[in-house]
Amino acid sequence: MNTQQKVALVTGASGGIGAAVAERLARDGFAVVINYAGNFAPAEALAQKIHAQGGKAIIAQADIGNPQAVRAMFDSAETAFGGVDVLINNAGIMNLATVAESDDALFEKHIDVNLKGTFNTLREAAKRLREGGRIVNFSSSVTTLLQPTYGVYAATKAAVEAMTSILAKELRGRNITVNAIAPGPTATKLFLNGKPQEVIDRLSKMAPLERLGQPDDIAAAVAFLVGPDGAWINGQTLRANGGII
Repeated sequence: MNTQQKVALVTGASGGIGAAVAERLARDGFAVVINYAGNFAPAEALAQKIHAQGGKAIIAQADIGNPQAVRAMFDSAETAFGGVDVLINNAGIMNLATVAESDDALFEKHIDVNLKGTFNTLREAAKRLREGGRIVNFSSSVTTLLQPTYGVYAATKAAVEAMTSILAKELRGRNITVNAIAPGPTATKLFLNGKPQEVIDRLSKMAPLERLGQPDDIAAAVAFLVGPDGAWINGQTLRANGGII
């Protein structure tokens, strides 16, 4: 696909779905900015892998909960590649507890990363994304599944879906689409850590396709939204979950 070397900034791209998205977009011809919060080694390894495959990539450390760090990350992208065309808001955390057992620290960390972090990058992208750009935020199918212990996490993701639809309208006239993708259970460390095998097996069977999603499944959906075939999709949440909802 000829993207005329458009530039994609992917947050939380040092592993899991974010890394799969960054690698897929690099294969599709984008120059990629690999954001990471604190884990330098896998981010650098991914950049080297993309370079070895003939692509272009830089790494950019930033805590997306910090607006100054987010501005500096966009500055780095503009310095390296001249601007940003695509923002993929993948970075997030998920710590599960019932509402009664969710302490202030759990609540505030989810707000800081999942909601405020997404807001910070959206605000910057709304000012700096080039004409014809694309934004893909990450929600989750738990906003519809509404399972016990997901209360705080699901609340932050529901807020992301609301901002997605509103920003799509606010960017009228610039030919920029804003969508969200809501994965179901996906085989990443974020999802698998701390879950007993029987829980993983049960969740694997919930979707009619009877398997967990893979990071590449989600990356393919993101690639559709930011590619030419996704140009008429705007203000929507795509539930990439194998039919679990």
